[in-house]
Amino acid sequence: MPRRLIDISVPLKAGIKSDPPHMLPQIEYLDHHQTAPAMAEYMGVRVDQLPDGEYAAVEKVAISTHNGTHLDAPYHFFSTMNHALKPGGEPSWRIDEVPLEWCFQPGVKLDFRHMKAGYVATPGDVEAELNRIGHAIRPLEIVLVNTAAGARYGQDDYVDSGCGMGKAATMWLLERGVRLVGTDGWSWDAPFSITRERIRQTGDAGLIWEGHRAGREIGYSHLEKLHNLEVLPADGFDVVCFPVKVHRASAGWTRAVAIIDDGR
Repeated sequence: MPRRLIDISVPLKAGIKSDPPHMLPQIEYLDHHQTAPAMAEYMGVRVDQLPDGEYAAVEKVAISTHNGTHLDAPYHFFSTMNHALKPGGEPSWRIDEVPLEWCFQPGVKLDFRHMKAGYVATPGDVEAELNRIGHAIRPLEIVLVNTAAGARYGQDDYVDSGCGMGKAATMWLLERGVRLVGTDGWSWDAPFSITRERIRQTGDAGLIWEGHRAGREIGYSHLEKLHNLEVLPADGFDVVCFPVKVHRASAGWTRAVAIIDDGR
């Protein structure tokens, strides 16, 4: 049957506003001529003896596991998880422990692009959107949240754009068997700059990373910095997002792809 593969990942790119300044990735590009002298010296030949005086193109990259489109492990959110499922919880899984079954499942998209920057989505918002699209959540479905931030990737206001998912909304999904979610925003939570102002006004430290902290109650993972979600249908697609297996890490990069079966 005909299938369409839609890339829902951003390119890892230096020199754009993809993260806060202290977290920006750095990429050094070395072309075929720049690498040729070292290889020629190692092999004991002249550079002009190499084809067109070239060797290999290579890039040197300084990044964190949270640059680019990536999948967060439960360990990123808190050191323990599943306190709502077993007394005392258990150690949080790291990225090399996240079940692969979580990462290849049917997807559903919640369109929250109309929500203003910093808005914290509630269970009511999730239910209303599911009712609008006529979809009932099933266990292990991958829930993608399309926010206004998706269109701002690389722009000066990207990190401060889009709505976030609150703890209650996240728990609502987890209690129905969802274990992997995603957003095209910088964070699953509301932008930190807006959260900081709310804390200044209220003194409520519980607002910090509230969506992420749901993982302390029920372990889950999420994708951040997704892309192209606006072209996806509300449902009827699969998501593939296996993370790079970084030993005992809090996250791993992924080339997330949506697969639409046009024969469905």
